[in-house]
Amino acid sequence: MAEVVETESKKYPKALKEALKNLVASSGPKNLYYKGNWSDEIFQNCLAVVGSRHLTHYGRQATERIVTECAMAGITIVSGFMYGGDEAAHSAAVKCGGKTIAVMPCGIDLIFPPSQKDLYNKILKTGLVISEYPPGFKPVNYSFVQRDRIVAGLCKATLVTEAALESGSLITAGYAKKYNRKVFAIPGPITSEVSKGTIKLIKEGAEAVTCAKDILDFFGILPSSAPASALRASAGKPAEGVAAFPLESAPEPADGLVLQ
Repeated sequence: MAEVVETESKKYPKALKEALKNLVASSGPKNLYYKGNWSDEIFQNCLAVVGSRHLTHYGRQATERIVTECAMAGITIVSGFMYGGDEAAHSAAVKCGGKTIAVMPCGIDLIFPPSQKDLYNKILKTGLVISEYPPGFKPVNYSFVQRDRIVAGLCKATLVTEAALESGSLITAGYAKKYNRKVFAIPGPITSEVSKGTIKLIKEGAEAVTCAKDILDFFGILPSSAPASALRASAGKPAEGVAAFPLESAPEPADGLVLQ
């Protein structure tokens, strides 16, 4: 069953409320519908992790390595639940027992993409699924962009793992800049289309990230004391029930939705 937090509520995330001061008053989400474990703690140290829907093997490995270490150190991973970069970030956090928040482009009673039903249910065990849209609302083009302003607004920093020049991940990074929040980017090969966006961000002032310590230092958090073997085990294959799509065969968004 969906619960709702209104803008005036003391439960409304402080980071998001502060971020929305940089937008036209009417453009901020009035309500946040949610399922899962809402607490002040989960919003305390949030990192947005977004990346290309056409995630490469390199992008997945880099995402898993960095997200796993950040999540094990207590950082909440926030993303948009789409396949590719979003899914890799959520999956890595779930696999190591960390906290993650999925911001949906639809009502939280719908699962989009429907192929990620197992991941959706795993997120609910320790994290949150939230949306500004009421139950039953189906995703449309504009709702994906609207979701991005919440992803960035909840977080102290945004990490872009891979992105083409026209990637929606750059929209999220743009909101982070507008909110005066930190932007990180993972450098990639100059021959890759999905590295052009991250290289552009770095040229514009984003901090290049090569390890989780770069991000942990910004948050002022020490790395997890878990042994290296545990970190390697967590940063492995995608979460059960999630497909890893290679660049050349990445599917278009499905029309179907799963009702949860």
